[in-house]
Amino acid sequence: MSLFNIFALAGGLGLFLYGMDMMGKGLESAAGSKLKGVLEKLTSNRLMGVLVGMLVTAVIQSSSATTVMAVGFVNAGVMTLSQAFGVMLGANIGTTITGQIIAFNVSDYAPLFAILGILPMMFAKKRRMQSVGTIVAGFGILFIGLNMMGSAMEPLKSDPGFISFMTHFQNPLLGVLVGTIATGIIQSSSATVGILQTLAAQGLVSLDASLYIVLGCNIGTCVTAMLASIGTNTNARRTALMHLLNKIIGAILFIGVLYIFPITDIVANLTPGVPKQQIANFHTIFNVLNTLILLPFGGTMVNLVTRLIKDRDTGGHGGKRLLYLDERILETPPFAMVQLQKEIGRMAQLAIENYRNSVEAFFQKSDDLVQAVFEQEGSINYVGREVTRYMVKIQGLQALPQSDKDKIFRLHDVVMGLERIGDHAENIAEFAQARMEQEVKMTPEALAELRQMCDIVGEALDKGLARVIDGEEHPENVALVEEIEGKADGMFQTMRDNHIARLNQENCTPMAGMLFTDMGIDLERISDYAMKIIRLVH
Repeated sequence: MSLFNIFALAGGLGLFLYGMDMMGKGLESAAGSKLKGVLEKLTSNRLMGVLVGMLVTAVIQSSSATTVMAVGFVNAGVMTLSQAFGVMLGANIGTTITGQIIAFNVSDYAPLFAILGILPMMFAKKRRMQSVGTIVAGFGILFIGLNMMGSAMEPLKSDPGFISFMTHFQNPLLGVLVGTIATGIIQSSSATVGILQTLAAQGLVSLDASLYIVLGCNIGTCVTAMLASIGTNTNARRTALMHLLNKIIGAILFIGVLYIFPITDIVANLTPGVPKQQIANFHTIFNVLNTLILLPFGGTMVNLVTRLIKDRDTGGHGGKRLLYLDERILETPPFAMVQLQKEIGRMAQLAIENYRNSVEAFFQKSDDLVQAVFEQEGSINYVGREVTRYMVKIQGLQALPQSDKDKIFRLHDVVMGLERIGDHAENIAEFAQARMEQEVKMTPEALAELRQMCDIVGEALDKGLARVIDGEEHPENVALVEEIEGKADGMFQTMRDNHIARLNQENCTPMAGMLFTDMGIDLERISDYAMKIIRLVH
């Protein structure tokens, strides 16, 4: 095999992977917001998880990406091990679609598909047409890559050394090992199976050897998830291990089946004389049967990985941690958007909670609540920084629709508003601390006015941040918050007038007056931010 053939083989593999990636991105973009609802379909029902895993993998054209996302979701705490088990089994089935596509002999028309796809990519104005063009162009480029690999391997037909080398793959363990290593290096079972189909079509590898290599390919694809689990929490590492065990158990079972039953003959007779289709069919049969066998034992598998990997998490950063964001989820922008909004909703809950604690710290003269507010303010700032960093990364994703990019700009302003609400709550806690340390006495009238103002502002926060927290539309709240905000402004003016009257009557000390006025200003600002946020999200 000449140096030119080696370069052609590498170039063909590159085009194949690029075409597969283009198809995935095009399908993902065309699916758009529909993918966002998929996560909500995940329940404790593992069968639903299998269907979700199949769908997502069929769309993004990568089981590795789906399993990495599963690791990310478990790490973010939004998916259980049981749900991840079903999703990964479904991903195993979904990835076989690529092999079935390759089995269709459309290589002669590959350049036509490429040009038909590139034209709408370049000239279509509608995003959906551009996405369709990306899918078609990716399909064509994938087959151009396969053609290049086939042509590059043509001389191997008459190479005695290579033919002798390939006979060793009749050994089941060697075949599985080669498939595992090759897929671990390329990190794509679809690519390895595609190369295997090309070799088989050239008559360079027998069907018997191919089946064992396919089993190895399925084990090798676990490398990506295992690498992705490094540095994650205990359950995320269990997810990656569970994925590996699923594949190893399935491979062991099928090696035994291949020895006992005439599976090779059955696969060969399904599509006689078509090696590409035979390999694709076995790949599908293996993953479907493996899913049917293992699905009922999901609970057992979860218990096994739980025993193998003990609980060692200590809470990470304490309060300063993220619940919903994980960079592995960035592989699929629609899911990343859903998780981003959940984390911002959590930040809103932290801000409201801190406001209420700061108010109670002031009225109850509680140093414990003051310290709790200071600690949680650090958490709010941490989440705000991390969410902002995550938004920057999402905005850089090519597959992100313009509508989501516009939404991120608004969400950035929402995060800024939440941080300011947290800052004002911290100010109120500082007023509480000053009131206790300096033993500031306030009149019952002043305290009653402040309490009334605090209750109104609390209502503004509850209504103004409702959609940020629960994701549901609350159009009626817009008018309510506007009314409350106007009431808060009017009340602040009345409070100032009453305060001046108390000062003139010498019923109020200068220090009490300063705390009263400054706290009123912070309360009025908080209601302003509640108004700004509800306008941003409706």
